[in-house]
Amino acid sequence: MSQSQSGYAKHAWWKESVIYQIYPASFQDSNGDGWGDVPGITSRLDYLKSLGIDIVWVSPIYKSPQVDMGYDISDYKDIDPKYGTLGDVETLIAELGKRDMKLMMDLVVNHTSDQHSWFLDSRSSKDSQKRDWYVWKPPRVVHPDGSTEPPNNWAQILGEANSGWTYDKHTKEYYLSLFTPEQPDLNWENPDVRAAVVEIMTWWMDKGVCGFRMDVINMISKVQSFPDAEPMLGPDYKYHPGTKFFVNGPRMHEFIQQLNREVLKKYDTITVGEMPKVNDITEIIRTVGSHDKELRMIFIFDLVDIDDVPGSTRLTIHQWQPKKLKGIVTKWQRAMIEHDGWNSVFIENHDNPRSVSRYTDDSDEYRENGAKLLALMQTTLGGTLFVYQGEDIGIRNAPLSWDVSEYKDIESINFWKKCQKMYPNDTQKLEEGHKILQAKARDHARIPMQWSAEAHAGFCRSDVVPWMRVNDDYKEVNAEVQRRPARSEELSVWAFWKESLQRRKSHKDVFVYGDYQELNEADENVFAYVREGNQQGKWLVILNWTGKKSTWNIPADMVVESWEACTYNGRTAGLAKSGSLSLKPWEGLLGKCRYS
Repeated sequence: MSQSQSGYAKHAWWKESVIYQIYPASFQDSNGDGWGDVPGITSRLDYLKSLGIDIVWVSPIYKSPQVDMGYDISDYKDIDPKYGTLGDVETLIAELGKRDMKLMMDLVVNHTSDQHSWFLDSRSSKDSQKRDWYVWKPPRVVHPDGSTEPPNNWAQILGEANSGWTYDKHTKEYYLSLFTPEQPDLNWENPDVRAAVVEIMTWWMDKGVCGFRMDVINMISKVQSFPDAEPMLGPDYKYHPGTKFFVNGPRMHEFIQQLNREVLKKYDTITVGEMPKVNDITEIIRTVGSHDKELRMIFIFDLVDIDDVPGSTRLTIHQWQPKKLKGIVTKWQRAMIEHDGWNSVFIENHDNPRSVSRYTDDSDEYRENGAKLLALMQTTLGGTLFVYQGEDIGIRNAPLSWDVSEYKDIESINFWKKCQKMYPNDTQKLEEGHKILQAKARDHARIPMQWSAEAHAGFCRSDVVPWMRVNDDYKEVNAEVQRRPARSEELSVWAFWKESLQRRKSHKDVFVYGDYQELNEADENVFAYVREGNQQGKWLVILNWTGKKSTWNIPADMVVESWEACTYNGRTAGLAKSGSLSLKPWEGLLGKCRYS
């Protein structure tokens, strides 16, 4: 099948859309409580429209005790008072519509809050009609002193030192709670649970949302024998990751197909599944293939797992080389073209540190160049593009000088408790733990958006204390200063993103739907590839993925017709169009090319 005939190259609005993820607590406070809210989002829509955004994806704003920042939902049809009201969401949808934009909701249905009415009913009695809406099991062992052991050795995902099961003293059974004790897992084996999810999704589609980001949707099916996990974390740990038994479980495809059949097929939707810990192409194509029986696309986590120690947990640091990144990008660009699937393109989200700190150099000297390099790569890759709040201005991680007490995320808190418990008197180990948080904590993505040089970066009023500390560099790194008219050819990170998004949309034949071929795979530092469309020609992308100068040779049979973009201001005019190129640290280039 030629690419022009394939489902991959078939045009669709959701493929071409640019999606901007908002972490609502940290985007914009409108009412003076130091917490971002829905009216705050609405007040910034013109900013997003100006950047080139088509869809706003809002992380959970449903009613919630906020144990895991809204990913513990107590009512799927109401809005948490911290964020506003259902009426505020309806206004947001209407205002987005006026700007030809859409709203995508975050659907969290692997688990609920332990305060959801379903769970309160379920835990009230073993005879409750909703008892089997959740996963309940008796203790594996009851000791003579009355203490108990959980049904298996699965570890908690957001705190691997703890069990993934929580004991309920009232009914004397354990319930599965893979993320935190306050987030009990729903039992998707129960058809009533699936019917309830279908009803919730239909309710929101009828409200006017365009689709869903589906939280850990590949964890909804568990191996029903609930076997012990292999002791992969070593003898110092009592509990171990049980992902083998609940990631892409035996009935996952069946369950997602039901959602597609009973809801998604009835609307013109966009869907993206969060599916961690899976990288088998055949398995992924079953979900995102053009047969269109499951989801439009998923988030593939190879890039954001690149610095995790293999076989260990997320809060670890593993050294990686540019060739690893090159291989990951090329693998999935080619896979979706060859297997008729569809990619999501992203490198930041609410669960990961800032990309400019993680993948490039966030020093004052190179932060802008690194941020532009990442923007150039993402805006020239095939798939649906996702931009995370603050990525558009190159926000970086909080500095190491911040005390651990500044970290608010439940994963960070549990990690630090583990460090203190395991190494109470080991200063070096505790310093290492602090460095891991500074490099990898989710908190960095949740620091308030840096709007201006005003107090608290314009996130909230000057007389209000924000729920989380604003990064120290906000007076220099903020949206207001980056949106000022450029002097000569100088482009801020924001202006570079805006220009790159405009180019992506005007050349969607190339950058959204086109072919992809990597050049010089053996190069240790330079990542280069050609994108080619059916009508808009060939384009060469060159990315120097190092803080050193590099030399890259344009292929002998290639001629660059014109250089169209460079991450260094004012560089395109004097660049060679054949032969050898001298690249500056973290330099990216984009040019129209042809083969002679």
